[in-house]
Amino acid sequence: MNPKHRHLPLIKKAPLIWQVQQMECDMKNIIKILFFPVLGLLSLFWFLIRVIPKPSRASYPCMRATAPLASSFVVWATGLFASALFLKKARTFLHKSRYLLFSLTCLATLVTFLIPILHDAQPAAAIPVATLEGPNQPMGTGQGIHPGQVVWVHNPEATDETCSNRTDDHWYQDNNTQQPVVDQMLSDGLQRMTGTTTDAMAWDALFRYYNTNHGKGNVGYTAGEKIVIKINLNGMYNSRSDRNINTSPQIAYSVLNQLINVAGVAQADISIGDPNVTMPNMHYDKLHSQFPNVIYWGQNNGRTQPKASKSEVMFSGDGEIADVLPQSYVDAAYMINLPVLKKHHRSGVSLCSKNHFGSTAPYYGGAWQWHYSLPCPEGAGDVSNGEYGVYRCFVDIMGHKDLGGKTILYLIDGLWGSTNWGHPPVKWRMTPFNNDWPSSLFLSQDPVAIESVGFDFLFYEFDENHPSEGGAPNGDKGPYSHFPASDDFMHQAADAANRPAGVTYDPEGDGTPLPSSLGAHEHWNNAGEKKYSRNLGLDTGIELVTIEGSTRVANPQLDHTGMPTEFVLNQNYPNPFNPNTTIQYQLSTPSQVTLAVFHVNGQQICTLYDGYQEAGTHLQSWDGRLANGNPAPSGVYMYRLYGRSSDHTFQQARKMVLNR
Repeated sequence: MNPKHRHLPLIKKAPLIWQVQQMECDMKNIIKILFFPVLGLLSLFWFLIRVIPKPSRASYPCMRATAPLASSFVVWATGLFASALFLKKARTFLHKSRYLLFSLTCLATLVTFLIPILHDAQPAAAIPVATLEGPNQPMGTGQGIHPGQVVWVHNPEATDETCSNRTDDHWYQDNNTQQPVVDQMLSDGLQRMTGTTTDAMAWDALFRYYNTNHGKGNVGYTAGEKIVIKINLNGMYNSRSDRNINTSPQIAYSVLNQLINVAGVAQADISIGDPNVTMPNMHYDKLHSQFPNVIYWGQNNGRTQPKASKSEVMFSGDGEIADVLPQSYVDAAYMINLPVLKKHHRSGVSLCSKNHFGSTAPYYGGAWQWHYSLPCPEGAGDVSNGEYGVYRCFVDIMGHKDLGGKTILYLIDGLWGSTNWGHPPVKWRMTPFNNDWPSSLFLSQDPVAIESVGFDFLFYEFDENHPSEGGAPNGDKGPYSHFPASDDFMHQAADAANRPAGVTYDPEGDGTPLPSSLGAHEHWNNAGEKKYSRNLGLDTGIELVTIEGSTRVANPQLDHTGMPTEFVLNQNYPNPFNPNTTIQYQLSTPSQVTLAVFHVNGQQICTLYDGYQEAGTHLQSWDGRLANGNPAPSGVYMYRLYGRSSDHTFQQARKMVLNR
C-alpha cells in the first residue's frame, strides 16, 4: 500500500489530509455563521409550538436536538438587541457632551456585542442519539483461552470513598488507592481469565496461548524477550494535572511486580510508559524505587525517550496515512495495553485502541492526523462522521502486528475512571457502584470484547441525564459514548462484512489484509444484569465474568483427611479491635510464608510471621503495635499473606480497623 499522503517522522507537521480537513472545518464554520440566524429562529419557533402545549415533549429526541440551537439563538439575539440599545444611548450622550456616560455605554455596547460571539465560539450541539443494535446480537469470533471472555474485578476497598481529589488528598496517593487490594484484584483477574490457580500458572498460560497462536509453538516466556507496557498519561497535558486521571501508579506497580517477581522477566527487558508524555513523579518515584532497572519513558531525570522506528511501519486502511511507531514496539516480543476507563469528546470512548494515539503522537506533535476517522473529528459535539461503515483507524490499530498483534493482555484501569481525555473522576451511579468510585479492573485477551464491555459501562453510566456529564456535549463534557457510530470500529473489527467498500485494512502495508474477525462484539442485555450471550448459555459472543470483592472463601474446602485444599486468608476477628486481634489462614501445601501488616499508604509496619509452615490451618495474633514496639494509632490497616510452595506462589490481602 502506498499512502497518498505520508508525513515525515520527527517533524511536528500535520499531513496533507489533516490540512484539508481543517479547511473543510473552516468552511463548515463559515456556513454555520451565515445560516445561524435563520436556523436558530426556526428552531426556536419549532420548539415553542411543540413544547408549550405539551411540556413532556421536551424529552423527545427531536426536541433535545433542537433545544441547544434555539437557546444559542436566544442568547445571540438578546446580545445584539442589547448592544443596539446601548449604541443608540451612546449617540444621545455624545450629542449632549456627556462623555463619561458616552464612554460607559460604548463599553456596554462592546460587551453585549461580544457575549453572543463568545457564546458561539464553541457552539451548542445536540444531545447525541445513539443507534446501537439491539442487545445480545453477537458478531465475530471470540479470542482467548476462553473465547470472548472479559473478567471484571470490582472491589470498593481499592479506593477511598472519601477522597476529595484536592490538595494533599489526590487519587494517586497510596492512602487513596490501596496497593494490597489492587495487587489482589490483578491476581484474581489473571487466575480467573486463564482458568488457573496461581499467578505463575496464569502468566505461563498467557505466554503459551500467545506463542501457540503466533507460530512459536507451545512455549512460555523465554528469558531476554522484551515486553512493553503502554499506559495512559494524557491527563498530564490538561490543567490541574494532579487531579486528572491517568493509569494509576498502583496498577502499574502490580503489573511490574507480577512480571518481575512471578513471571520471571528481567527488569531491563521491560519498558513502560506513554511515549507522548514524560512519566510524572507520581508514577516514576513509586515504580523506580522498587524496580530501578526497568526502562521508564520520558525525558531526563532517569527516563528514556523512546526512539522512532527507522521508517513508517503503520499504514491506514484508506491509504491516507503512514506513521512511525516507537522502535521499542518493533523490537518487543509482547505488549500489555493498560488504558484508563473513560469516554472521549472525539471518539466517544477511549479504551485500548484509543490508548495507542499516544504511541504515534510524540513524532508528529500529536495524533491529529487520525482524528478524521473518529465520529466527532472537531471534538466540540458536532458528530460529522457518525455513519456506520466508514474508515475507522481503531481497526488498523487493533490488528497491527506491533500493536494489537503483540498484546498478550488487555487491562483497563477502572479504579477511578475519567470523564474525558484528561479529566478528573466522578463517582458512578449505576449498580453496584452506587455513588462510589468504580474501583474496577477489566482483563481480556479479546481486543474487541473488552472494548465492547467498556463501551457498555460508559454508555449506560454517562447518559444525557447524568447530573454533571449529561446535556448537550461540548469539548469539555457530555455523554460522548452516545455519539452515533461510536461502536462502529467494534462492528468492523468483529466482522469484515461491516467494513467499508474500497477500504482494505492492511496496517503493515505489506499486502496482507487483516483477518475477517479480530474478536467478538455485542451489547449486554441490560445494565442491571450485564449478561452477554455466553452468560446466557450460548457458544458465541462475549462472556462477562464478575469478581466482586475477594474471591477467597471464609470456610475453605477440606479433603477427606481434614486438610485444606486451597490457600485462604480469613477476615481477622474481632474487627474492629482494641488492642488485639487474631488472623486465621489455611495452607494447602507446605509453604514459605510471610504475614505482614501495612499502613494504608503501603508502608509495612510490622511482620507477624516469616518462615516455613506445614499445610493446615494457622493462627497469628497482632497486638496493635509497630515493629519498634510502639502502639499503632487508630486507623485502617491492611494485612497481607504471601506464600511460596514448591510449585507456585500466592498472595492475598484484607483490611482491618484498629479502634483505640
